[in-house]
Amino acid sequence: MVSREIAKGIHWVGALDFDRRIFDELIPLPEGTSYNSYLIRGSNKTALIDTVDPAKEEELIVNLLKLGIERIDYIVINHAEQDHSGSLPMVLEMYPMARVVTNEKCRDLLVSLLQIQPETMQVVKDGETLSLGDRTLRFFLTPWTHWPETQITYLEEDRILFPCDLFGFHAASSELYVTNEAEAYRSAKRYYAEIMMPFRSSIKGYVQKVRELNPAMIAPSHGPVHRNPKMILDAYADWVSDDVKNVVVIPYVSMHGSTRKMVDHLTAALIERGIDVKPFNLTHTDIGELAYSLVDASTIVVATPTVLFGPHPQVVYATYLANVLKPKVRFASVIGSFGWGGKSAEMIVKMLDHVKVEVLEPVVIKGMPDEAAVVALNRLADDILKKHKEMKIV
Repeated sequence: MVSREIAKGIHWVGALDFDRRIFDELIPLPEGTSYNSYLIRGSNKTALIDTVDPAKEEELIVNLLKLGIERIDYIVINHAEQDHSGSLPMVLEMYPMARVVTNEKCRDLLVSLLQIQPETMQVVKDGETLSLGDRTLRFFLTPWTHWPETQITYLEEDRILFPCDLFGFHAASSELYVTNEAEAYRSAKRYYAEIMMPFRSSIKGYVQKVRELNPAMIAPSHGPVHRNPKMILDAYADWVSDDVKNVVVIPYVSMHGSTRKMVDHLTAALIERGIDVKPFNLTHTDIGELAYSLVDASTIVVATPTVLFGPHPQVVYATYLANVLKPKVRFASVIGSFGWGGKSAEMIVKMLDHVKVEVLEPVVIKGMPDEAAVVALNRLADDILKKHKEMKIV
């Protein structure tokens, strides 16, 4: 439990969760995470930007008490999800004079999720400001940068942006600021893949809006503070663009070795053609790494054996996730084997209905791959190479 000053009169008062290993019972957290809450003291008023996950509310309260905070005038909630808002009831109990400042949609969610009384809340609109005396908070509504009610808050005089989930990443670090940009880039890209990628089209415009604000510092809701905003803004501009790379991702499962042999041959054939290949054995793949690989891949080839009459359940799970994450892949195909029958390829293709891809002819065989299967796999590799050349990424 420690508070840290990021600028004069502005403190990080959140919580580090070194032990958490999964988020939303879905997203692996190999580095843990942090719940960032920021206290801003103005000449007349004091504001708290977001709270912390309820499991860590004691740490937030102790940090405020250690700073000698006797009064909080405003609690700004940028996002209603509980890792941001979950300690709000406790903070209101400690500081009952505080007004909860948020937008209309977030207010309604806070009433539903936490049973916060509407009369305690002050609704703000896009572009509206709130004076703390010598400091001014400006609010921008950024729906679908994760949830429909998300907003960002900008401290104008200090040029500090509090962007909620944008530009952050899951990591419990003793470092207040980003110090290793290469490591931060990788963690932020993984976070983008898992959380932000489905909202790529919405985020495009917000990245430009943030550039126009020209923040000196970006203080996200998870992970260390960016003192070099250009790094993360350039990274996001690349990720949300339509540009793809010369990469083929192959998530696969093999029950008796047939599909694995097909994956091995296709992988080698693609490498021979100068294409970067990323195969993932789904029986022990970190799903976050699979999502990471899909951020700027051109092609996905789903490889599955047939279980009864359809694809393997782990392949179904990975395909479903890829579909809801909506990566900007351009091409897709299916390879695999069966024993007596099935429609795995058709089922996989139907599951990718949210991803706008051109489907290349699948290669589905009976039993172990023979010479005809090798010819078909080489044909698929040639098709992929042709498509990548047409995009001028080879």
